[in-house]
Amino acid sequence: MFKPSLLTLAISSAVSSVFLLPNAALAQEEVAAKSKSLEVIEVTATRRSGSVQNAPLNITALDADIMKDQNISELADVARWVPGLTITDQGGRSGSPIIVRGLNTNSSGPSSDGGTVSTYINEIPVSVDMRLVDIERVEVLIGPQGTLYGAGTLGGAIRYMLKQPELDFTSLEVYGDLFQTKESDSVGGEGGFIFNLPLIEDTLAVRASLNVYEDPGYIDYGYVVREPGVSITDPDWSDSSAVTNNLKNIKDANGETTTTGRISLRYKPNESFEGTLNYFYQNQDSEGRSIVHYNSLNANNGLSDVIGKYESAYRYAEPREKKDQLLSLELKADLGFAELVSATGISRFDADGQRDQTDLLIRLDYGYEEFPSFSAFTREIDEEDTFTQEIRLVSQSDSDFNWIVGGFYNKTETDASSREFTPNYDVFVKGEQVRPDALEYLELTSSKITESALFGEVGYQVTDKLDITIGARFYEYDIQAKAAFDFPLANTLSGSAGPNEISINYENSDASDNGNLFKFNAKYQFTDSVMGYVTVSEGFRIGGSNGLVACPDPLPADQQTGCGQPDEMLYDADTTTNYELGFKSTWFRSQLHFNAALFNVDWDDAQISGATDVGQLTYLSNAGSANAKGIEISTRAILSDSFSVYATYAYTKAELTSDAPFLFNADGTGGAEDGDRLPGSPENQFSMGVNYQTDVFNDKTLDINYGLTAQSDVLSRVGLRDNGETLPGYSLSNISAKLTADAWSTTLYVDNLFNKYAVTSVRRSNADITSANGADIQRNYGHYINRPLTVGVKFNYKFEI
Repeated sequence: MFKPSLLTLAISSAVSSVFLLPNAALAQEEVAAKSKSLEVIEVTATRRSGSVQNAPLNITALDADIMKDQNISELADVARWVPGLTITDQGGRSGSPIIVRGLNTNSSGPSSDGGTVSTYINEIPVSVDMRLVDIERVEVLIGPQGTLYGAGTLGGAIRYMLKQPELDFTSLEVYGDLFQTKESDSVGGEGGFIFNLPLIEDTLAVRASLNVYEDPGYIDYGYVVREPGVSITDPDWSDSSAVTNNLKNIKDANGETTTTGRISLRYKPNESFEGTLNYFYQNQDSEGRSIVHYNSLNANNGLSDVIGKYESAYRYAEPREKKDQLLSLELKADLGFAELVSATGISRFDADGQRDQTDLLIRLDYGYEEFPSFSAFTREIDEEDTFTQEIRLVSQSDSDFNWIVGGFYNKTETDASSREFTPNYDVFVKGEQVRPDALEYLELTSSKITESALFGEVGYQVTDKLDITIGARFYEYDIQAKAAFDFPLANTLSGSAGPNEISINYENSDASDNGNLFKFNAKYQFTDSVMGYVTVSEGFRIGGSNGLVACPDPLPADQQTGCGQPDEMLYDADTTTNYELGFKSTWFRSQLHFNAALFNVDWDDAQISGATDVGQLTYLSNAGSANAKGIEISTRAILSDSFSVYATYAYTKAELTSDAPFLFNADGTGGAEDGDRLPGSPENQFSMGVNYQTDVFNDKTLDINYGLTAQSDVLSRVGLRDNGETLPGYSLSNISAKLTADAWSTTLYVDNLFNKYAVTSVRRSNADITSANGADIQRNYGHYINRPLTVGVKFNYKFEI
């Protein structure tokens, strides 16, 4: 178990080494080390180009080299090296919930991503967990970014910056990766190419990449029904033949195949104008969840005695295919007094998935559990189309004043359907099949959200050392939603509906709001290498409609239904206000960077997810207020000509600051209270990376990298209420050795070096196996776990053309 005392010791040791070892190293290797300095990483997060060390905000930038050194290939890997950022890897099917500075009130399961962080591909907001292929860098902005980045940035923003087409040289890069994960029966792999071609020298170039990632998975769905509605779902577990006859084992059922590609066309006819057309595509075909039911079943369930540590007990396979596409056009024009930037994006998201719904229907207590072969599954289809346009002017004069002014427009249209099927339940009730499609529940929703804003910042250089910036954003949004549902099976069984009849009546709901956000920033340059800043900034997330059908009054007796009560129909916008004091420093001729920030964030009207009182439908509502405060530290250092290190640490205390009696129950019982700790993220996070580099074989370079990431415990629910639990802290170690020549490199790596088995989050709570209807057969409660030890080898070859 990860103890805070051990964390403190590790941090003090790392920081001590950072401060003390450079002096010793410089004394011993003065001549060799004098010429080395830390790489300067340029970022554009402030809408102006500058280095991370000069940006007066808490920003972490990981460039392509760092990502290769630490085998960072997806967003969950990035979070381990960013203080204050928590991303729980829940497998490809569920995505990775993003939490910044502990700002989260939802349970730690699949619904824990509250949308407090916006992700961008270059200039365009796109909600995608992309494979980090052909990426120049990833910029992570910690803290509310409402003035420049708009809605959804209560906690921060993450930017994937693609590598630009090069105008002056042709290149072809091919790469591959083969890996074996413990507990997996197959070898995984990844491979692809990157091609850059100038079409007109120094004027027009194209860049294309294609990547295929094949993860075979490592969790078995060991108890899937062979024939839905016929096979007994909970046989005599002591009778092996009964188990074999009714259930089947799907090996490595949480694997995924992800194909990522993009093509970019860059046109630069002169020094005053540049345009880039990008098309990005990613298709993620996931087989199932990374959830296990080991130690997650009722003691009276015979399956609890036989299920393994890497097994799920779902009754159905749970595949889901997600497709993301983005077409963007970014234009930049030098007008002399200012740079004009236009960013246009058209994105589309499609998803088609299936999930086990058996336990939800049993829990509703409608008698389904009386059917020995009862099982249910849901098919879900989601479509989303978004158009985004931003135009801004960024001043370029040498005066003491600088400014940014811009406009933003975003329109998102969604359509979704959910269909629940209960095979052969009609035969059990009526003795014959009266509903051939077995459609038990149908829900259709659609929405259109439009958001527009005017934003700007004005900066003034008060003295040679002091700069002040004031920013504001004025926004408005409008939401139009409609929803309909039907219970075809129940209607047919009651005799009032035909065998294929569906009755759909849409109900409309609208919401709109407007507001403004403020930002103040002061930067003071104490010396050429030490800068301090203070920031007050605000962020917001739009409110809206839950797309529910209103409950009739009175509710129909003894009839299954799902609807929203009056207080469940709409939810309000929530806001954050961030107070931050930080400094950035560079020492020993750019051989040591040491940055730190103190923060205090107030969160009002926090949006939370829950289930409706009638029908257990997912909806959003608003809780009370919360607060997060703490410190974030990051450092990088060159210890000698061969050794370099970097380390991060974050301490976050996040808790409610008012009672939230309706957080869990509609009747206000068992709610959360002022002072309850928020769930989903640790109070302490620590990471450290060490690089050793030396020349070998006369003309080649050997890099040995070791990475350690650690975190303290996490709560699954606010204040451990409503059957919450504490997930123990843990640490993970990665190590790699990379051999590099002029044109090629090969890397041997080991992730999760000591094969740590850790629970990363929880689906629902143990109330399902203690007090819910059918507790002895419930399988909904489960645990997400981390990936076991993985060994792999990578290669990369770059052709000179």
